[in-house]
Amino acid sequence: MLLNDTRYRSLTLQAIAAILLALSLGYIVSNLLANLAAQDLNISFEFLGSPAGYDINQTLIDYTSQSSNMRAAVVGIINTLLVAFLACITATVFGVIAGVLRLSNNWLVAKLMSFYVEIFRNIPVLIWILIIYTIMTAVMPGARSYLGDDPDIDLLGGLFAFTNRGVYIPAPFFTSGIGGEEGSVINWLIVIAALFGSLFATRFMTARANKIQEDTGVRPNTLFINLAIWLVPLVVLAFILGLSWDIPDPLANRFNLRGGIQIGAPLIALWFALSIYTGAFIAENVRAGIQAVSKGQTEAASALGLRPNRTMSLVVLPQALRVIIPPLISQYLNITKNSSLAIAVGYADITATLGGITLNQTGRAIECVLLLMLFYLTISLLISAVMNVYNNAMKLKER
Repeated sequence: MLLNDTRYRSLTLQAIAAILLALSLGYIVSNLLANLAAQDLNISFEFLGSPAGYDINQTLIDYTSQSSNMRAAVVGIINTLLVAFLACITATVFGVIAGVLRLSNNWLVAKLMSFYVEIFRNIPVLIWILIIYTIMTAVMPGARSYLGDDPDIDLLGGLFAFTNRGVYIPAPFFTSGIGGEEGSVINWLIVIAALFGSLFATRFMTARANKIQEDTGVRPNTLFINLAIWLVPLVVLAFILGLSWDIPDPLANRFNLRGGIQIGAPLIALWFALSIYTGAFIAENVRAGIQAVSKGQTEAASALGLRPNRTMSLVVLPQALRVIIPPLISQYLNITKNSSLAIAVGYADITATLGGITLNQTGRAIECVLLLMLFYLTISLLISAVMNVYNNAMKLKER
């Protein structure tokens, strides 16, 4: 009955497939353990507690060469998430702009955007990373050009320096608040909490305005209220916590700029290359989404007196998102995985730390590769889950 009855046949086949898969995985694992035992080897993660023994040029948390391999892996994870987050944002901006302008009635603008898409998406991203990194290190001035009482180049606006080592920008810090500078982590958590509060408050005001518009046909102006919701808490917190700025100082050292935040050349090269490369693919997704919207929608908006830019932002793009979001998820996943090419320019991501230096020093190839696979799998699943939630919110809902 389990095979002949159509009510149970599919469940039976699925159960058999699951059992075969479990047996196959069990055989692979047992074979691996047997081969390791035959060579007097074992799977152990104790090496994560040993000193790393190497430096990392750019870190967002405290780290020294005497920190553990686990600490080095955490630094690599943070660096990977940083460049992936930045690249996702800028690639989306580039892609949306290029996708919209590629459909422009202006022949020159449309052809320029087509040229951008065809050039950047048909050349491997690794080549773009190397090109941008080479341009930065060869064309940008050295840090010594900014040093001394009579420098060759002055800081831009007295705040920013662009060198072949990277870009130096002012760094915010707190002089009071909870714990002063030593409690800066708590102070930053307070600022982040305030930003989330402002986000929910503005969403509430927007929902309220939508409700009033549905009931009365008149939409209240929420622009200045939303601006106040964002700015007032930040200004108050900046005053209470004693916000100050650490500005790059050209007189602090004879060999390099001190102070501020240094955004290293490897990070900039990787960030910009991933952005322009993936932005070309996103542009095609945006173009396809816009063309999937019926022309009648644009004609109806024009008949109501909406200008072309308002028609695009209020009518076309919201409907196009239902077509754009599913392939956009894949592009975000590609950015995260392509960030592993950072090793080509010396950026210490998780592949360079755990899968590179740590693996070579400890010889624990299986453990390091398993941890790398687990990290990328977890991040990819999280990105997919978040974007799928957004996709479900944007999809058409039957009434």
